[in-house]
Amino acid sequence: MAKVVADISVSLDGFVTGPGVDLENGLGRGGEALHTWALSGDAVDREILEAATDATGAVVIGRTLFDFIDGPNGWTQEMGYGAGLAATPPVIVVTRNPPASVRLGDRFSFVPDGIAGAVAAAVAIAEERDVVIMGGAQTVRGALDAGVVDELRLHLAPVLLGAGTPLFAPGTIPRTLRQIHVRPSTTATHLTYRLS
Repeated sequence: MAKVVADISVSLDGFVTGPGVDLENGLGRGGEALHTWALSGDAVDREILEAATDATGAVVIGRTLFDFIDGPNGWTQEMGYGAGLAATPPVIVVTRNPPASVRLGDRFSFVPDGIAGAVAAAVAIAEERDVVIMGGAQTVRGALDAGVVDELRLHLAPVLLGAGTPLFAPGTIPRTLRQIHVRPSTTATHLTYRLS
């Protein structure tokens, strides 16, 4: 059975975007620093990115992230899932309102019945490979709260954004995680937790 992994980059002060997110600036002001690791020449970063990309059978995202990815400044043939690896796994989008058209074609499917339904759809097509929930923050939080995540992978960027979209918000369901992997690079600390 597929492993479900929530995977997201986060600042030292807990933000997954900077302030001022819009379709022109999907990571907000200063938010590009969160993904420096995915584009760096660091051997550790590259190994982590390649391993995760190769293991991915399907991806789950929220509608806000989809709107940026499918927008004019989003994914391209050269830059997409897996950053410069530009892999093309099937992507399940959690949304009550599917778009009328999709720029990036038929690799996107839209599931209106919430995060649990989206994860179930992704597991059905991932075969034995990982299902990766990559965001945004609300989608990752929803998946954790729904109990559908096996592992949480954080890429901790050495940046303080001061504001933006927090990964966790007041009211998050308390839980204990088991740290199973820590790997530092020159641009991030890669952390993996097993959900208890």
